[in-house]
Amino acid sequence: MKTVGYIRVSTQDQAESGLSLKHQEEKIKAYCEAMDFELIEIRSDAGFSGKSLKRPAIQDIIKMIQEKQVEAVVILKLDRLTRSVKDLCYLVELFEKLGVALVSVQDSINTTTAAGRLVVNVLGSVSQWEREAIAERTKAALGVKKQQGLRIGGIPFGFKIATDNKTLLSVESEQEALGLIRELRSSGLSYRKIAAELELRGIPTKKGGKVWQAKTILNLCQIGC
Repeated sequence: MKTVGYIRVSTQDQAESGLSLKHQEEKIKAYCEAMDFELIEIRSDAGFSGKSLKRPAIQDIIKMIQEKQVEAVVILKLDRLTRSVKDLCYLVELFEKLGVALVSVQDSINTTTAAGRLVVNVLGSVSQWEREAIAERTKAALGVKKQQGLRIGGIPFGFKIATDNKTLLSVESEQEALGLIRELRSSGLSYRKIAAELELRGIPTKKGGKVWQAKTILNLCQIGC
């Protein structure tokens, strides 16, 4: 059975150390040897999140599957392939349609069987639930800190840090700029047009720059500017 392996780490530090990638590679090679799979190559996405399929190696593998160059894809764990239930469903359907097996070594999954397909979907749902639960807890914790006026990560636009290096203090000029952003957004202006208006009025960015990015306006609006 012609097989391609897939390995992934999400951070640049992991990618540079190579330890996790090496571990995944060794386990996949050992499994394929034990199962008498013909491992033609192992593709790697180093420093890429599993939240989407916008990764070079996984796109290459999808192309290989579509061109029927392989009969199986082997991964160490399901979360190395994806952390999105939607993307997982897409991949499982693609593999099934083209007769390609998905094998997860540590999860004991093989989608050539109905039981294997059931398990892969259940595990994918649990993986996404866990990620969303962590995000909710983090958001709640940050909300409490914000209510207490404590610093959260970098110093947000509209505030400055107090001498205790913890408490946030309002910056009047920046708060006025935030008010303007709210007003412009409510009137229906796009983030790009709001950025242009701030530049036109000579309102500086947090770092004192003269150029505003639409993405910056979007981020400010998302955190409740």
